[in-house]
Amino acid sequence: MNPQTSDVTDFLHLPLAEMEARLAHFEAQVNAAQRAAPPSKTWVRQALRRRGTGRCPVRLKRLSLDVALRHGQALADLFCQYPDDVVALIPYDFAIGYQPRQPRLNPVEIMTRQGEWVDEWGTRWGHAFGGVGATPVDHPLKNWDQLDQYLEQFPDPLAPGRLDAILPLFELHRADRYCIGVIHLVLFERLHCLRSMEDLFADFYTSEEPLRRLLDALAAYALKLIRRWGELGADAVFLTDDWGSQTGLMISPEMWRDFFKHHYRALFAQAHRCGMEVIFHSCGQVTDIVDDLIELGLDVLDPVQPGAMDLEEVARRFGGRVSFSGAVDLQRLFLSTPSQIEDEVRRTLDTLGRKFGNGLLAGPANVLTPEVPIENLQALFSACHED
Repeated sequence: MNPQTSDVTDFLHLPLAEMEARLAHFEAQVNAAQRAAPPSKTWVRQALRRRGTGRCPVRLKRLSLDVALRHGQALADLFCQYPDDVVALIPYDFAIGYQPRQPRLNPVEIMTRQGEWVDEWGTRWGHAFGGVGATPVDHPLKNWDQLDQYLEQFPDPLAPGRLDAILPLFELHRADRYCIGVIHLVLFERLHCLRSMEDLFADFYTSEEPLRRLLDALAAYALKLIRRWGELGADAVFLTDDWGSQTGLMISPEMWRDFFKHHYRALFAQAHRCGMEVIFHSCGQVTDIVDDLIELGLDVLDPVQPGAMDLEEVARRFGGRVSFSGAVDLQRLFLSTPSQIEDEVRRTLDTLGRKFGNGLLAGPANVLTPEVPIENLQALFSACHED
């Protein structure tokens, strides 16, 4: 085995109890550092409304647990030196879902070992040893004849305890930190988890009526969960629906507007009625619908993904009308030198943030992975925190 590869994956062979202890220690240190840092809630809100001063706010704690396991104390030290300005409230891993009953899946074990499991929606997920994250491997709605029965067993967004796992973290930070309630796989992503991507693309043409019924149910679920985050007092809601490939939308903009736009209008409006900003996550090249999202009231577009989107074009077309999040290229983070990373971060801050009232939540375009060397993470952290 290549020594460098071995270094990246050695942690996967640790006993489960040691992994859990390392992660608990890491979280405790990171949270203590955020608690000790000056309050940031008010100025983050001002920056995301493009009226910021000083520097762009930062979100770097966007990482798979593999990263914390690989880099351990060195990564914790970085977060202690450069605390995040926001707190993402994620009550459960999106691939595991809410687990109301015992025995519960252990997320550390699930995301470091080989295995499969079924979530509360009936989707079967799989994780490969050495891989990052999980992917659907089987889907509950094999045909539309099952729809009525499926809707009768639909998950309850207000199930007792659904958000309980994250409440201690929320209480720890809510007074001083800008706190973001996360809802993963809102509409499109949940649809293809339930139907499979291949079947879903056919459904737009062959099964419009049942597809719209299912989409209505998913939107109603999300509306209630958004309202719940608002009742708890979150500052923003973070909605995920990956629409982009590397070159464009996965469906036509016209079809997106027909099937989905009115649902997003309702979701964004609900968040705003609850006093929350809307951060919408959609990977890939999505510029064809950004004007639509802004029209609907989008506050922050996440991410601006280098390699799929041109940062200068994004700034020219949308800067000043919406704020941005992410935008540091993940591939370059493990292929570049520290000085190259610092230069890229500074260009990103200048292009998308500083000229627009610091309306950029600075950080990686997506989840950090364990391949990134610690010296490159040091460069990322220090550059993102520059005034």
